[in-house]
Amino acid sequence: MRDLLSYIIKRFCWMLVTLWIVYSVSFVLMRSVPGNPFSSERNVPPAIERQLKARYNLDAPPLEQYVDYLVGIVTRFDLGWCIRLEDYSVNQVLAEGFPVSASLAIFALVFAIILGVSAGVVSAVYRGSFADLGMMAAAVLGIAIPNFVLASLAILLFVFGIQIFPAGGWGTLRQVALPALCLGAPVAAYIARLTRAGMLEVLTRDHVRTAFAKGLPRHTVITRHVLPGAMLPVVSYLGPATASVLTGSLVLEKIFALPGMGSHFIYAATQRDYTLAMGMVLTYTVILFVMNSLVDISYSIIDPRVKLQ
Repeated sequence: MRDLLSYIIKRFCWMLVTLWIVYSVSFVLMRSVPGNPFSSERNVPPAIERQLKARYNLDAPPLEQYVDYLVGIVTRFDLGWCIRLEDYSVNQVLAEGFPVSASLAIFALVFAIILGVSAGVVSAVYRGSFADLGMMAAAVLGIAIPNFVLASLAILLFVFGIQIFPAGGWGTLRQVALPALCLGAPVAAYIARLTRAGMLEVLTRDHVRTAFAKGLPRHTVITRHVLPGAMLPVVSYLGPATASVLTGSLVLEKIFALPGMGSHFIYAATQRDYTLAMGMVLTYTVILFVMNSLVDISYSIIDPRVKLQ
C-alpha cells in the first residue's frame, strides 16, 4: 500500500510537469501561427476588433497572457471563455462534450476487448486452422482500414441498405452502437493479435504443460493458467488504445453528428479558438496520463512479480 501511494504521488507530480510543458508548447505554437481568432471575420471595423481582443485579453503582451491564463488554471481550474462560442466557457463545453465522448469510448473499448480477446483466444487455441487464418486476416483488415472509411461503409450498409441503425444523433443505444463499433474495430484487431501472440507464448511454458498433464479441462487451463499471463501485452496497450479511441473519435463524431469533445476540438482548430483548443489539449493530456498510470498499476495487480517503481 505504501508503494502504491508513493507511486501515485510521483505520477501526479510528473503529470503536473507534463501539463506545464504541454501548456507552454501549445501556447507558443498557437500564437506563432499567423492571424488570430478574428482574422477570418469579414468587414469587422478595427475598433470592434480591438474591443474583442481587450475582452479576451489578447491585446496584452504574450508573456502576460501566458501568466494570467496559467494562474487562472492553477488557482481556479478556470480554462477561460470560448472566443468563438459566445457566452460559453471552456469548462461548460468540456462538461457537455466529455460525457458523450467518454460514453462512446467506453462502448468502443468494451466491444473491442470482448471481440479482440475472444478472437485472439480462439486463434491461439486452434492455431493454423481456418478460424485462425480468417480471424487474423480480419484483424489485418481492421488495422489497415481507417475508422472513418469503415464508418462510411457501415453507413451505406447498415443505415441506407439494411436500415438497422439511424444515421446520426445521440441519446439512444441504437444511435451510439454503430459509431462505437466503427471506433472500436481497429482496437479490437490490435487486441486480437496481441492476445494471440501472448497466448501462444504462455502455452509453451512449463506450468501450462503441467496443468494439461494433470488432466485439467482445456477451458480451465486456458482461463486460469494461460489467459492471465497472456493479458499483460493487452493491458499495456489499453492506455494508448484509450487515447487513440478518444482522439480517433474526432472525425467519427463529425460523421455521426455527435456533440462530443471531438467536434469541439475540430471547431477550435479551424476557428483558432485559443482557449477552447488549449482546454481540449490539456484535457486529452490528463486522460492519456491517467490511463497510462492505471495501466502500470494494473500490471502489478495482474502479475505480482511486477513492482511499482
